[in-house]
Amino acid sequence: MKFGVFDHMDQGDVPLERQYQERLELIEAYDRLNFRAYHLAEHHGTPLGLAPSPGIFLAAVAQRTRRLRFGPLVYSLPLYHPIRLIEEICMLDRLSGGRFELGVGRGVSPIEVRFYGVAPEAGPRQFPEALRLIKQGLGVDELTFSGEFYHFQKVPMALRPIQKPHPPLWYGVVAPETTHWAALEGAHIVTLLPTDGARAVIDRYRSEWVHFGRSEESLPLMGVMRLVVLAETDARALRTAEHAYASWLGHMRLLWDRHGMEFPLRLPPQIGPMIEVGAAFAGTAAGFRAFVARDVESIGANYIACDVAFGDMTFDEAMRTTELIGKEVIPAFAQSR
Repeated sequence: MKFGVFDHMDQGDVPLERQYQERLELIEAYDRLNFRAYHLAEHHGTPLGLAPSPGIFLAAVAQRTRRLRFGPLVYSLPLYHPIRLIEEICMLDRLSGGRFELGVGRGVSPIEVRFYGVAPEAGPRQFPEALRLIKQGLGVDELTFSGEFYHFQKVPMALRPIQKPHPPLWYGVVAPETTHWAALEGAHIVTLLPTDGARAVIDRYRSEWVHFGRSEESLPLMGVMRLVVLAETDARALRTAEHAYASWLGHMRLLWDRHGMEFPLRLPPQIGPMIEVGAAFAGTAAGFRAFVARDVESIGANYIACDVAFGDMTFDEAMRTTELIGKEVIPAFAQSR
């Protein structure tokens, strides 16, 4: 079992410049405490995501860490000029000595996609074409490409990533049927579905992987994303989780409510039901070790991306969770392998 961190970078209760600096301090702790990777979301025009250009923040991460892998989860590919994104990927991989992880998607919110003048209904066609173009551009001296959305003729590719043929791919999965594409691409996956839904996703991904003639020993990371709050007592952790969740949920829903659109995720108004179905955890380090064994390992997942700094949670509260995971949870699972 490997442990990572997922971060929306949603709006806290401190000035943004302070939030950036405190988040970098947390990321230094992830590096020191043997988390595998840091994954940063991309959102636009919403307090849910205050790092709308993830590459800029991740460049700072590259310089503040030595071992931690990192990347977007995900770059919304239709919003980028692919040549510029190819160059950014190469720069981040070189700045970090080959620690970049390439999360890709088409943009989960049609509202945000339209802010850029992009038609969300074109996403299912534009996203795979953009990825095909980017993968090609990362491995050639000169890029020529012709598709429905992109046309390039003999563009010099002056930069190369360290990792060949390209940095590892990541994809967020919200339904079992979408695992076919991820398995075809050999991408690591992560899902925010509760325990039962996550089990269906991982079972389907494993089946698709074998269908392509690959061995189970070569399976990529198959992960779950969970809100996680730890403290010395269950009661203290739950108090922190309750206020942070209310703030985070407001950020999640804001654009959808403002535009009179139905919010696509079934998120309850309080965190309690999320905890009951395994989509979140609030409690002690001992309780979290049991949760990981029962609700993560037991469904076949080999990765958990912990969202430890969400909503109006304070820096000290997030650091408390980080240190408890790093000192009392990660070592227990390292010893069990």
